[in-house]
Amino acid sequence: MPGDNRRYPKRPILGVGALVFQRNRILLVERGKAPLKGYWSLPGGALETGELLRDGIRREVREETGLEVEPVELATIFERIMPDSAGKPEYHYVLVDYICRVTRGVAAPSSDASAVAWVTEADLKHYQLTSGTLPVIQAAFKKRRKRRKA
Repeated sequence: MPGDNRRYPKRPILGVGALVFQRNRILLVERGKAPLKGYWSLPGGALETGELLRDGIRREVREETGLEVEPVELATIFERIMPDSAGKPEYHYVLVDYICRVTRGVAAPSSDASAVAWVTEADLKHYQLTSGTLPVIQAAFKKRRKRRKA
C-alpha cells in the first residue's frame, strides 16, 4: 500500500487473520515476502483504512489463496512485536483472528503467499510457524472439538 510504513511504525498496525477450516484441516500459507518470508502462518494481513474487520479478512484470504470465506466467530486478539537487533520495535502488529468457513473456491497461492497447505493438527509440527501462531491454531481446534461434542 503506498505510504504504508510497516517497519518502525509510529503506531501498531491492525492486522486480520483467518483460521480457515475444511474437514479436520486448517489452511496455512507460506509467507513469500519479508517479514517472515518462508514461515507458515494463517492467511491475513493489514486492515485498510475504512475497511470493516470481516471485509478485511475476506479480502486478505481471497488475495492470498483465491478462496471466498465467511468469518464465523472471533477466535483471538494478540500482539506480535518483532524487535530489531538493538531491541527497538521494528514491526508491531495487533492481530484480530476469526474462525472462518469456505464458501467458494479452491486454495492456491497468490499475492504474497508462496504456498498453501491444508494441515491436520497432528501435522502442524512439520511446519515452521510464525511466533504465536501455534497456540492460536491449537485453541481453535480445541474449540471446534468442544462444539462438536455439545
